[in-house]
Amino acid sequence: MATKQTKRVLTGSRATGMPHLGNYFGAYKPAIDLQDRYELFLFLADFHALNEHNTPDENRLNSYRMVATFLACGLNPAKSLLYAQSAVPEVNELAWILSCQVPFGVMTRAHSFKDAQAKGVDINMGVFNYPILMAADILMFDANLVPVGQDQKQHLEMARDMAQRFNHHYGETLVIPEPMISEAVAVVPGTDGEKMSKSKNNTIALFAEDKEWKKQILSIVTDAKGLADPKNPETCNVFRVFSLLGTPDEISAMRDKYTAGGYGYGHAKMELLDKIKATFGPIRDQYNHWMGRQEDLRNLLHDGSRKARVLAGEKLNQIQDRLGLIGRPF
Repeated sequence: MATKQTKRVLTGSRATGMPHLGNYFGAYKPAIDLQDRYELFLFLADFHALNEHNTPDENRLNSYRMVATFLACGLNPAKSLLYAQSAVPEVNELAWILSCQVPFGVMTRAHSFKDAQAKGVDINMGVFNYPILMAADILMFDANLVPVGQDQKQHLEMARDMAQRFNHHYGETLVIPEPMISEAVAVVPGTDGEKMSKSKNNTIALFAEDKEWKKQILSIVTDAKGLADPKNPETCNVFRVFSLLGTPDEISAMRDKYTAGGYGYGHAKMELLDKIKATFGPIRDQYNHWMGRQEDLRNLLHDGSRKARVLAGEKLNQIQDRLGLIGRPF
């Protein structure tokens, strides 16, 4: 195991329903893997999720699902700080302070705003101010590194600009975060071969029952080659998913079967099903265990959030002092 670094990594996840393999390989696993190498701050981005316009019951259930997923996938709250965005109101105070520093024109160029415009949706101020709240999430806790994909790089640049603008006017106060971009983040193909996404209805669930997993895997699109025909594993969606799960020897063995012929897509799908059961069955059991203990999930979040509020309160006092505000009486 590598020696843990003192650098602080911060990342958050919105609670948006049942997770799938794309979420696991693209976000959850890469984030949780950081806990052994860095000081990891991982938060439930439940304020960001309000733009989904779910019912209160859906919001609550999605939050529990998200935390149960973190824990089932290996997050250790003794190693990392796990907290809820909504339980640390200081973040929203900082978001207001930052909003007073950012020109309107800059906000209109944000990808989140332009994407919403392109879709023709009714844009609320939560969507418009999304990059400011994201910046507050990061800057509140002196994050050194922030894992980002291509879709979030601009928003992190905006956070950096806000910190630099504040420091220029009021003195060195906010840590300038650096992007943590992994070159090896997996793009998981869905059952149709496109990137796995709930909006495309092409997902393989992370915590399905065996029967549902089988149904989803059997629906993976393949070409029309027959059982006897040699096949190209590199263009096969079944093999692409298997390659994310198998050991090097298992992947090599399946590749040889594809190229030799006499090995059908049905055989490959059953091998993939067995591998998913072996890999995610124990994780699914842990998830179900935690979902049966929702009060414990809430208490665990509150414990982490109390620790986060201590740090946030100290930082906010420093920021308010820099601004010349009267500040809080405690």
